[in-house]
Amino acid sequence: MAARTKARKRALDLLFEAEQRRLDPVALAADRLASGHVPVPQYSLDLVEGVQAHRERIDELLTTYSHGWPLDRMPSVDRNLLRIGTFELLWCDDVPDEVVLSEAVSLASELSTDESPAFVNGLLGRLLQLKPGLVER
Repeated sequence: MAARTKARKRALDLLFEAEQRRLDPVALAADRLASGHVPVPQYSLDLVEGVQAHRERIDELLTTYSHGWPLDRMPSVDRNLLRIGTFELLWCDDVPDEVVLSEAVSLASELSTDESPAFVNGLLGRLLQLKPGLVER
């Protein structure tokens, strides 16, 4: 498994856990890094911090373009995976768009429901189509 793939999975784990435990994901990531018990790659920290920094806009976009699926009805894994994918797609210029979609779909296939890969692919694909008008840098 590639380093960034592992980092994305660790970021997803952190966001998922923070949501379930109602904790701040950035603080949780910092605690995990400080404890040294579980490796937390720098890219995982970058993803968690980026998702949190843009969380309001990310959730607004996901709500707007996930027709019929409010955020609170999505499986938690899908919701947080979509947050990571949206952050990478819109704010990480060093990650090719195709890689963002491929990695998100792969993680959805591995970690979520049978319907999740198609849902994640469709929603991120729609955001990719609209990308030029979605975010101010």
